[in-house]
Amino acid sequence: MYKLRFRQVHLDFHTSECIGNIGKAFDKNEWQQKLLDACVDSITCFSLCHHGWSYHPTEVGKTHPHLDYNLLRSQLDASKEVGINVPVYLSAGLNVLAWKQHPEWQQVNAEGMGVGPFNAGYSKLCFNSPYLDYLCSLISEAARMFPEADGIFLDIITQAPCCCNRCIADMLELGMNPEDEQSRVEFAKGVLLKYYQKTTEAAKRYDSNMPIFHNSGNVQCGNTEILKYFSHLELESLPTGGWGYDHFPLSAAYARNLPFDFLGMTGKFHTSWGEFGGFKHENALRYECAAMLANNAKCSIGDQLHPNGKLDESTYRLIGKAYKEVREKEAWCIDAVSKSEVAILSSCAVNMRTGKRDDPSYSDTGASRLLLEGHIPFEMIDTEMDFTKYKFMVLPDDIVLAPKLCEKVKKYIKNGGKLIMSGTSGLAPNLQEFCFDIGADYHGQSPYRPDYFLPTGDFALPDQSSPVIMYYRSQRITPTTGQSMGDVYDTYFNRDYKHFCSHRHTPYNDEPSGFSGGVITDSVLYFSNPVFKIYYAYGAVIYKDMILKAIRKFMGADHQIETNLPSEGRLTFMEQPQHNRFILHLLYANKILRGGTISGDDYIKKGPVRPQPIEIIEELNPVYDININIKPDAKIKQVTLAPQGEVVEFEEKADGRIAFKIEKLSCHQMVCLEY
Repeated sequence: MYKLRFRQVHLDFHTSECIGNIGKAFDKNEWQQKLLDACVDSITCFSLCHHGWSYHPTEVGKTHPHLDYNLLRSQLDASKEVGINVPVYLSAGLNVLAWKQHPEWQQVNAEGMGVGPFNAGYSKLCFNSPYLDYLCSLISEAARMFPEADGIFLDIITQAPCCCNRCIADMLELGMNPEDEQSRVEFAKGVLLKYYQKTTEAAKRYDSNMPIFHNSGNVQCGNTEILKYFSHLELESLPTGGWGYDHFPLSAAYARNLPFDFLGMTGKFHTSWGEFGGFKHENALRYECAAMLANNAKCSIGDQLHPNGKLDESTYRLIGKAYKEVREKEAWCIDAVSKSEVAILSSCAVNMRTGKRDDPSYSDTGASRLLLEGHIPFEMIDTEMDFTKYKFMVLPDDIVLAPKLCEKVKKYIKNGGKLIMSGTSGLAPNLQEFCFDIGADYHGQSPYRPDYFLPTGDFALPDQSSPVIMYYRSQRITPTTGQSMGDVYDTYFNRDYKHFCSHRHTPYNDEPSGFSGGVITDSVLYFSNPVFKIYYAYGAVIYKDMILKAIRKFMGADHQIETNLPSEGRLTFMEQPQHNRFILHLLYANKILRGGTISGDDYIKKGPVRPQPIEIIEELNPVYDININIKPDAKIKQVTLAPQGEVVEFEEKADGRIAFKIEKLSCHQMVCLEY
């Protein structure tokens, strides 16, 4: 496994030919000192930018017209001299110079228009065109010129269902129909695989051990066929750039189960990439780096170098405040492994769909957010991974079980595993029956949207005696051997132009429908509604209370951790077997929605645009007296705070649990449980 360093900077340098004096302010000693003062141990520097310019002499492409020396060589040599690694960046999917010289190389959509990802000035290039050979020549040239580089970073790795002349001709030759959208999608997948193969060969032409990373944001759950072309993973997740603070933990929960070292990638920017003069508050960056460590990741902070080649003093002072803390903590994170006993079987992996980060039907996100807020450590897995490692497995909302997967799930249950399911999860492909006994009879999908649910008995909520609206359709079940979680109430009618009541949806009937909102057995907890995407879409606290109460009852004595940490708090549970210790990570920061952001240069060209709020961390308000009741699978000898080394008194329970209290938590605290 290729090992990454903990404190990396990703230094963007996309620089227009309309700007002169490129790199004129670069100073070796100043460069070195700023990086060392900021505790940076790796920095990604540019060979080729989105504009298509190289930052060194080149026989393949073109050097930036206003650069008169080898900037990349100067950056690399200066960094290496003080022990700092330098991966080398090349833009792959965007190259304005190549596009202008060869407009026939661009991707074309079904309407005959170029595919542009950001704003005016960029168009994505088609990897099924001669551009791919040109790109490979640029990559191999960089690998030859800079053999001491610590990897090749290739960016903007996407291939849309392209309708350029070459793609259409090749599809026809293969007997595919270019007018069929699914055929275009399948052809694009093949083009992308060809890209991975050829560019990886180019990067390794002079050194078979050259590390390589292809950046398309994050590896999609289940899309493992491309991973043979990677040496490591970099999980792009700028919380203020549209991803939000709950995106990275979900992405990391999947990456932890892949055979790669990985890092999280945030930015120093207030918004997102390419922002000059934007600075995130230091407490936000401290929290983001701590969250990477807590999720078993190394750290990368994005910056953008000024055209003059001088590192920004304010930026590296900011980065240094976060990385000084990372340097103190990393010893407790090296070669750690997750101890989570719960896995989410990714709906994305099962259904092989992309899932937009802001799509309310994206069930994986709803499930992960609920477990994060409920302080239940979890992993994200795909269908090929080992189910038997986990006591509990969540099948969120829409995991219909094909025969092969059904057999694997049934074997998991037979061997003592327990399922948490919702919506259509667990149904056979005919959608007429469940693949195994859930303790209830199935009667199809409810005709009503919305419907209402009133938890009863052991699942009732204090002071909640009225049915709660459930915005997505339920499945109709009646308990047999399972215990009902409560009653479904139908609406009087579905809202349409003839039938409507008040401003939104129809109220519920006075009497229960006769169907149950969920059922629980020894091995299955099933919610009739797709509760995870409902929680993601609407976020009502009452949903969380209902779902978590049922989950905790289902887990019983097998629940791993109990805590009074507030819902915005986060925790993970890791182990360093080589040191005979568990590491409990506790995180807390209060986040506020403020202001908004406008994509690209819309604020210049289009005037006022309704902004989207940004999730901001400013103050790191402490929380006090955090109680922890945890069930480790080893006898604990000592509990200490790390890196402080302070001993924490703990009580050993009769059932093997231990209990202790953390008097104060500010941002991030590691708790070391030695066995």
